[in-house]
Amino acid sequence: MCLALPARLIERCGSDDAVVELGGVRKTVSVALVPDARTGDYVIVHVGHAIGLIDPAEAERTLALFAQLQQDTPQESDA
Repeated sequence: MCLALPARLIERCGSDDAVVELGGVRKTVSVALVPDARTGDYVIVHVGHAIGLIDPAEAERTLALFAQLQQDTPQESDA
């Protein structure tokens, strides 16, 4: 099973790299597959590569669902 997550592009770093943010975590990823991605866009990230652009409203809905799942999942310290 593969999982790709929406992340907001924070900064372009040259032609093929960019910094994205997801849940307060910033990471440098390759944007070679989405050369039109710009600061503020949402991209789908899979194993360190942005593989596509995503509509901002859809990205926000997806991130809200992940946040809800995290709240509903018991943590190890809760068990």
